[in-house]
Amino acid sequence: VISSMTVTDARMKVIDFSEELFSGPTALVFKKGAGVTADPATLKGKKVGYEQGTIQEAYAKAVLDKAGVTTQAYANQDQVYADLTSGRLDAAVQDMLQAELGFLKSPAGAGFEVSKPINDPLLPAKTAIGISKGNKDLKTLLDKGIKALHDDGKYAEIQKKHFGDMNLYSGK
Repeated sequence: VISSMTVTDARMKVIDFSEELFSGPTALVFKKGAGVTADPATLKGKKVGYEQGTIQEAYAKAVLDKAGVTTQAYANQDQVYADLTSGRLDAAVQDMLQAELGFLKSPAGAGFEVSKPINDPLLPAKTAIGISKGNKDLKTLLDKGIKALHDDGKYAEIQKKHFGDMNLYSGK
């Protein structure tokens, strides 16, 4: 699976992962000046949306709901943005890179900002390739390829071309 798959403990029980492809932290998106931070206490009494089936859903249910936040699930991120821009949501909890590189650069996202990354065990940032459990040969091959991209500078070149000075690799 090569589709921004975050490495989680639950997923590691059923599949293996390559070495890290990139780091994709989670953050909150909200109207500029709303006084929201990555601290769930700043969201008490507010309504926060998230995309179903994501690590953000697990965080919303386990952390935000318990912190007095009203959470709302959506089938896709575009629906979250629609309710965020219309004012039906106070914030969205989502992939930070998706917000920064997409929504915030769009006309609809002009009046919004993103929090610092949320630091929580339910929101790992490491993203890798999902591999069938036990397929050591494929894992070795993929890890070798990822290492070669870093060793010869190609990864840094691609990152610079598409993301400027943003560092997407934690190296962990």
